[in-house]
Amino acid sequence: MAYSYPGTPVKVGSDLTTTEIHHLMKTPSLLRKRLATILDHKFIADYLLAGRFTAEGGAILYETGEEIFPADSPEAIAPGGEYPKTVMTTGELASAKTRKTGLASDVTDEAISRLLINPVDRGLRKIANGMIRDIDGTALGVIASKVAQTFAATAQWTSGEAIVDTVLSAKAKAEEDHIEESFDYSVVALKPTQFAKVAASLIKSDLVPRESGNFVLSGVIPDYLGLTWVTSQHVPFSDPILVDRDQLGGMADEKITSPGYVGYDGLEVKSIRKDERDMYTVQARRITVPVVLEPNAGIRITGTGV
Repeated sequence: MAYSYPGTPVKVGSDLTTTEIHHLMKTPSLLRKRLATILDHKFIADYLLAGRFTAEGGAILYETGEEIFPADSPEAIAPGGEYPKTVMTTGELASAKTRKTGLASDVTDEAISRLLINPVDRGLRKIANGMIRDIDGTALGVIASKVAQTFAATAQWTSGEAIVDTVLSAKAKAEEDHIEESFDYSVVALKPTQFAKVAASLIKSDLVPRESGNFVLSGVIPDYLGLTWVTSQHVPFSDPILVDRDQLGGMADEKITSPGYVGYDGLEVKSIRKDERDMYTVQARRITVPVVLEPNAGIRITGTGV
């Protein structure tokens, strides 16, 4: 009796043959894995605006400034008694329209034959990074325009102690000012140059273990006193911003059905074969809009000197 065995699975590593590369380009699931392998950045917008909303029909209606506590207080209830009812409070109604952002690039058969996976990787990387730059810039700009709350640094950020004192003071004051909302300000977003200065100051002050120095490469300082520090080269504001990422808002994505697209980390990518031109067109898109639900869930820290 003869047995047949399945062929060797197509790889997504760096040592692919031209045949494997062409198969990858025609297989959405493999293209998605390839994108995951080479992607340099992720959306900081998705991190700071942690909510996930669905926009129907190209727009989303949402409420801002809604209190988390009811209008009435609980009451004592006798055995068999009726529970008192409270009127649900609502915030101010607002709307936002989604925007479809996209970018495409061509990869020729000649480029694949001569350079193997390199032109595919470069195309995917540039398209993805361009999309991230655009959407992060838009979302962070919306955050900056909505967050009006400020806190003056207790001292310029020339030492780890000054940095921690300012951030914890800003956190404590804002949480007291907005006790009804129960904000938990725990994430600081900075420009890369500011992040570098903060990282160096925290290390020199022995506030972060020196063996955790790899956070300078990862872009995230390990949690210290419940704080997480993040950075992006697309941050448009000059002052560090302290936020409650769970209540600040979210990204509202619109889902449209199109054959051939696969999603990864917020992006949808697709490879289109053009036999008449001996090439592929690789394109990426995202249909989304940033939504800030609670402007007071962010604080702009001024006078840091970084």
